[in-house]
This record gives sequence, structure tokens and C-alpha cells, in this order.
Amino acid sequence: MEELYLGIETSCDDTSCAIYSPSRGVVVHRTAAQLDHEKYGGVVPEIASRSHMRTLLPLYETVTGEAGVELPSLAGIGVTNGPGLTGSLLVGLSFAKALAYGSGARLAGIHHIEGHILANALENPLVLPALVLVVSGGHTQLVAMEKIGRYEVIGSTRDDAAGEAFDKIGKLLALPFPGGPSVELAARTGNRASYDFPRALRHSGGYDFSFSGLKTAVRLEVESIPAITPQIVSDVAASAQEAIVEALVDKSFLAVKEMHTRSFYLAGGVAANCRLRELMQERLGSAGIRVSWPRPEYCTDNAAMIACAACHHIRAGRVDGLDLNSFARGNLLSWAA
Repeated sequence: MEELYLGIETSCDDTSCAIYSPSRGVVVHRTAAQLDHEKYGGVVPEIASRSHMRTLLPLYETVTGEAGVELPSLAGIGVTNGPGLTGSLLVGLSFAKALAYGSGARLAGIHHIEGHILANALENPLVLPALVLVVSGGHTQLVAMEKIGRYEVIGSTRDDAAGEAFDKIGKLLALPFPGGPSVELAARTGNRASYDFPRALRHSGGYDFSFSGLKTAVRLEVESIPAITPQIVSDVAASAQEAIVEALVDKSFLAVKEMHTRSFYLAGGVAANCRLRELMQERLGSAGIRVSWPRPEYCTDNAAMIACAACHHIRAGRVDGLDLNSFARGNLLSWAA
């Protein structure tokens, strides 16, 4: 019988279920996006958790139906148990526990950041050891990965995440939510050199990031412009995006150079940004570093990465009981020997 793992992801505002096979990869993957948050300019936690409650069961039934798999035949169940929005996490975790209790399937709680990292293993084997840049709305971290289950965070943001900076800049420019894709779209017709926005900690010598000063600089610039035209929006977007991307690439290049790493991965929602990919490949790739990233649908929050991570946990014998709890904040920790 084929080994199949169910993944459940409800850490923020997207509800996602997937079936993963270690021999075939992603069998079925479905994500239901929540659109109610756009009018508020950001995710409203109560709305998010209520939407998960309405959506998760029908989505699970759709995914298992398309995969032709029944609950008792699952090799295991993986669920994001943190970090994230507490209410949203509890919906997914409670559902996963109920499935595990009713079927006897093995359960594995997955750290959201590890899920993003292992999205790179969904379609191709990982080349390890490696460095991973995890960059999303809530996280910006450089992670040294010795092997699956062995992680060391060597750099992180001192204030705001890169994805949060994208979202806030999008809001300043009155672009649609979420800001990241909207800023990238607007930047395509803009001049990257129009505005000289700061690259904080560029010469600090460490691997940490900072984006709060950039957000302030963009706000002050926008407030100083008497009339915001579509071209100005594009120029500001392009210049701000370049500042964010250059900061990410500079620190990544420094890390691989000093740690003598030959393999580098991008992970997280901002990893779908085309300019980030282009500049990362240009800088690191030209230095002989193998640079990879997941396809765009596996960069954003998704259950396929959680199912893949659960496969590695459960195969290694690391399983959780029904007393597994959620956590809103928590560091990425190693679990493998």
C-alpha cells in the first residue's frame, strides 16, 4: 500500500489541505484563500479563525476524495501548530487531533518555518548542507541547515519582516492587499533608481536584517509628494522593492561566503518575488552557489509543505500525542539527532 500523508495548514488566513507521497510527491493540494480581509487592509484574526471553521472540513473532504484515500489508510497526519494566529492554529490543530483520535493515525506538529524550508523538498531532493533564507510576512531569517531536522538560525530581522515591509509600503501607495504582489506588479513599470531608500545594517558585518527604517523613509517620501501619479507609485514601488531585495541578497551572499556553503534555498511567501529570485541568482549563482526555490504556489502558506515535513518527522519516529498544543511565537528548533 502506498505511503500517504495528510497535511493541514491554518496558521494565518489561508485554509489548506494536501496529500503527499514520498514516492510521488504532492498527490493533491488545495488552498482556500480568504478574501474578507482586503477591505480591512490586513488579516483580522477573528475573521480568519471563523473562516477556517467553515472551510476546513469541506476542503479535507475534497482533497481526500480527489486523492481517493480514506482516513484509515493514511500513514500520518501533519499539522501546523505554530507560530501563527492562535485562533487559526487551534482550528487546524483540533481538526487534526480529531482525525488522529478517530483513525489511530500518527500525528506530527510542524513548525511553520520548517514547513516553508521543506517546501524545497516537494519536487526535488535537497542538496545538504545548505543555507536557507526564509522570508515572509512574519519572518525573515537565515537558517543553516545541516540536514532535515537540524537547523541553526544565524540571522534574523531586528524589527519588521521583509514581507511586512512590502505590505506596509503597498498600503502607503494605496495598492491592493496583500501588498507584496501588488508592489511587485507596480514595480515592473517603475525606475529602481528613482529614490535612494536605505539599506539598513548593510555594513554591520553580521547576518541580521532591519526594515523599519525603510518603511519610515518610504512614508516620509510619499507624504512629501504633492500629487501621487501612477508613475510615481511605480517608481516608489520599484525603488522600495530594490532596497528590500538588495538587503536580503547582500546578507545571503555574505553568509554563504563566510560559511563556505555551496547550496542555497529561498523559502516563504516573498520567495515568489521575481526580482528577489533574479538578483539572488545573479549574485550567488555567478559565484558558483547552487540557488533554488519552490514554485510560487509552494512559497505561500500551503499544506503540501506540512505533509512533506510530517513524512520526515514520522519516518524518523518523532510523533506527537493528543496533548499537542499550539504556540503563537516560538523559535525553530532542531529535532533530529
